[in-house]
Amino acid sequence: MKSYRKELWYEVARRRQLVNITPEVMQCLAESEIQEGLCLVNAMHISASVFINDDESGLHHDFEVWLEKLAPEKPHSQYRHNGFEDNADAHLKRTIMGREVVVAVTGGRLDFGPWEQIFYGEFDGMRRKRVLVKIIGE
Repeated sequence: MKSYRKELWYEVARRRQLVNITPEVMQCLAESEIQEGLCLVNAMHISASVFINDDESGLHHDFEVWLEKLAPEKPHSQYRHNGFEDNADAHLKRTIMGREVVVAVTGGRLDFGPWEQIFYGEFDGMRRKRVLVKIIGE
């Protein structure tokens, strides 16, 4: 069995942003030369997420509105975590959206369903954060 590991780094210019990272993950798979196995993609920071969904701008807007209703950023004083930092909402949003995804690798390709794409969800941006890609298989 072969193993491949790579870190992808992101620094978004806004507090919150969804970034389609499917092309970068596909490049990692090509570099790995693994044909059959599993691909793990996970956020290595507690206020960022990795998830799978459709790459559709209306849906991305809906995520933003929905997440803001569930864990509004402001007022910062509503959260006990906030003191030195003001990112309690980002931690909650990450918990809702998830830490990682695992995608089957079949025939050297990510084995997606229709419309599926991998996204990096940033909820406390404007600083460098990383995503781990780990691929195992034959």
